[in-house]
Amino acid sequence: MRYVLGKIKVELGLVMTYTILFEIFHHYFINVSVDIPIAIPTMVGTIISLLLAFKSNQAYDRWWEARIIWGSIVNESRTLVRQMLTFYKDPEFSVEANEFKENFTKRQIAWCYSLGQALRNKDAIKPIKELISEEEVNFVKNHQNIPNAILLLHARDLRIARKDKRLNAYQQVEIDKTLTRLCDAMGKCERIKNTIFPTTYSMYIRMTLCLFILLLPFGLISLLSWFAIPLITVIAGMFFLIEKMAIHLQDPFENRPTDTPVTTISNTIEKNLMQMLNEYQSEFDIIKEFDLKPEIKKAENNAYFVL
Repeated sequence: MRYVLGKIKVELGLVMTYTILFEIFHHYFINVSVDIPIAIPTMVGTIISLLLAFKSNQAYDRWWEARIIWGSIVNESRTLVRQMLTFYKDPEFSVEANEFKENFTKRQIAWCYSLGQALRNKDAIKPIKELISEEEVNFVKNHQNIPNAILLLHARDLRIARKDKRLNAYQQVEIDKTLTRLCDAMGKCERIKNTIFPTTYSMYIRMTLCLFILLLPFGLISLLSWFAIPLITVIAGMFFLIEKMAIHLQDPFENRPTDTPVTTISNTIEKNLMQMLNEYQSEFDIIKEFDLKPEIKKAENNAYFVL
């Protein structure tokens, strides 16, 4: 409640001050007629309700679209790592191939963290320094768009794997399609971030809301006297809260409690991808352990099987 009311404390203070001054004026100048029909502020309030409903729906659509995009990022990150772990040819279970897959997985985790930080206008380098090599950190520093630079490193490794015949042409195309979908998701997030909700629309709503609050005491003071002060304050607070809610939802990447939880989603991605990698490395360790025993023989398809 402290956080919620803190967002409209200035507005509530102004409304309460205005209604108190209005009641004092009405109390000492009782012979001056200041009453107006309650239907007038009622009609204005109805108009405000329609405007706020439209704005809230549009703001929620932006927030929900951002959440859908990050849901697709979760799926595509899992797909990318799964493809790299299974497509990459490594019949000998070599240390080099294991390191290649580990670096690729951690770089994808770094991409998720850097994208979330970049959308929030925060340092996109800090959370990824421990996930990628120093050489790669220096490479991405030279780019204005850090997540895009990380995708470029992905593409570079993909080209190297194809050159070394670790991937065939069809596998390279499939992984590249996944990278393209990740790039599309990044562009969609940037579109939401950089598209400003029409300022004139917000200004018109605020002007109409202020008019409604200015007219409301004229219709209630004569009926409720001093009790109109808390009632008007509560009514105004409800309208201001709805307006603030819409403003916060329309910008889902501003590092607010109502934002799309990009850091939490990135943590989930990290746990999932590291589990996939650890399972692969466990298989790698088992094969290496049994490779030293005579019960293991090499099959014609270059895979090891325990007799």
